[in-house]
Amino acid sequence: MPGTPVLPIFESIPDALVIVDQSGHIVMANGNAHALFGYAPGELRGRPVEDLVPSDARVRHGAHRSGYMAQPRVRPMGMANMTLSGQRRDGRQFPVEIALSPVETPEGLFYLASVRDVSETQRVRQALARARYDAVVARIGQLALASTTDERLASQVPRLLAEVLEVPVAALVVLEQGRLVVRAAVGFGDGPCPEWLSTDAGPLQEALQGTVAILRRGTDERRRRGWPAEFGSGAIVPLLDRGSAMGALVAASVDPDRFDHDALQLLQTVANLFSTLVQRRHYEDQLAHAQRLDALGQLTGGVAHDFNNLLTVISGSLQLLEAESGDLPDAQEIINSALRSVGRGAELTSKLLAFARRQHLTPMPLDAAVVLGDLKLMLRGTLGEGIDVRIEHPPTLPPTFADASQLDNALLNLALNARDAMPGGGTLVISASERWIMADASRPSRVPGHYVAFRVADTGPGMPSEVLAHAFEPFFTTKGLGRGSGLGLSMVYGFVQQSGGFIELDSRPGAGTTVELFLPVALPGAAEAAVPAAAVGAPGAGETVLLVEDEKDVRKIAAAFLSSLGYRVVAMPAAAQALAALEAEARDAAVLFTDVMLGSGMNGVELALAARALRPTLGVLLTSGYDPVSARLASAGDFELLPKPYRREQLAEALRRNLPGAGKR
Repeated sequence: MPGTPVLPIFESIPDALVIVDQSGHIVMANGNAHALFGYAPGELRGRPVEDLVPSDARVRHGAHRSGYMAQPRVRPMGMANMTLSGQRRDGRQFPVEIALSPVETPEGLFYLASVRDVSETQRVRQALARARYDAVVARIGQLALASTTDERLASQVPRLLAEVLEVPVAALVVLEQGRLVVRAAVGFGDGPCPEWLSTDAGPLQEALQGTVAILRRGTDERRRRGWPAEFGSGAIVPLLDRGSAMGALVAASVDPDRFDHDALQLLQTVANLFSTLVQRRHYEDQLAHAQRLDALGQLTGGVAHDFNNLLTVISGSLQLLEAESGDLPDAQEIINSALRSVGRGAELTSKLLAFARRQHLTPMPLDAAVVLGDLKLMLRGTLGEGIDVRIEHPPTLPPTFADASQLDNALLNLALNARDAMPGGGTLVISASERWIMADASRPSRVPGHYVAFRVADTGPGMPSEVLAHAFEPFFTTKGLGRGSGLGLSMVYGFVQQSGGFIELDSRPGAGTTVELFLPVALPGAAEAAVPAAAVGAPGAGETVLLVEDEKDVRKIAAAFLSSLGYRVVAMPAAAQALAALEAEARDAAVLFTDVMLGSGMNGVELALAARALRPTLGVLLTSGYDPVSARLASAGDFELLPKPYRREQLAEALRRNLPGAGKR
């Protein structure tokens, strides 16, 4: 071979031809080879063939060459998705395709390499591949817009990726309740993740830490970590949800160099698209949940207001019967039982109004450490010996601005819920911390601001997603009959919302439940709650009370109460008649006692302001079943508000406080 003259056909072939001996040195090269690699004619002869390979790949190329020479065969290289590079004498690199063939000669076995510069071909190939990839991304985008559920899109993604990447395995793997589950796949069935992929030390763990994992055959470390030998390469791209991995896209190929930059870019784009869709669905679910709760709140508030009017009539009638029943023990027992039921009904409407964010709150600056200390005393002996209660908070915290009794009730309610969730015992951690919350479009319930967060976490069994979705809705409960009304979390939700904060609930089966109440930090100079003066419940002395109530039955009961308390009553159904009465039969009225919402015309606050303009010394007492605006209107007018249903003694005390000269205007 070394002394053989160069055949004309050897020079006429358009590719670069190089013949190499057993030692890896070039024994013959045509003119095209010299021109392609930048050498003068005849200069390649005797050089190691590795001189034509990029410097950083020469050691690896030598190993591949030895392997090929041990088992020589006709072999194309650099086709399809395999990328090979040559290096010119000046160091510039360029993509090539190579065809290898063994050559038998009298002098022995030699090896022919036919080398082709595919710079332009590769650019065309890459452009076509990118066009296909872009088409797949567009198709997935269309599916995302058309899909009503994540599952429908998830079922399509692996198939589309497997087709465009021409790989045998593509899968969408997600974390569900702490387990890796194959949501959809090509190449292996749905269900639990294969052991080779989900092992604790496996390559999928890299993706779950937020890192793209690129895998190639022949790395001992990968084999120890479970990567199957039949897959020459693989790519695992994380699906991120607000910085945390919720799963991954997995693709595997028999080709050891299948996943080039463009293929990885495709996987990353699809992963980002799918993650964005999931976050959008999450946002829509949160928004729909908030809207559902708001609609329930409006409905609940209206029902509670009407129910309080009914309770006022029932309670008033019973109290009047009580006064007339004298010493009849059976009658007294029946009336007392009915009044207790009225009390329970009033408590129920109070909880409904708390959920509807329509209860009357008296916020004040509160020390979280004191709140938690008092709660610990309340819980002592209440939760049972099997519950390990831990109270945690930093040495100093800014004061929070909230209603003290409602905050106590909310935390106590959460603690009792946690106890019920751990009948066999467990740990309950109640803590407080200072939190600054930034705006987050994916979590619309989070209002930016400065908060004290009260956290109640248990080690109970947790809640599945279908229960979690309804946890704040009134009357929804998983407890047995007679063990709960389903209003506890609803009341807490309404209290926190009405206080200018927000609530977050996190629960998964087997991982316990955590509830966080974010309540605003008290602003400097926030007023402490006023301590009410001691109530005086003495009866009236013939003073005139102008009663205004649009509900006929409620008006009768209120008038009967006032008469029984020793007042002269002038009763009117609306504001216009009441103002006219102030100039006539009620011109000597000492107190205006009016409902806030009076149907058409003026409301009770507007009536009170107009009446005060006519009679500056007139006392004013408002009442309401706590409709949406009553408490706010009463507060704006600086008038006392007596909630319905009320007892006769409560009405007597409130009237005495608002009589002219009693120190309350």
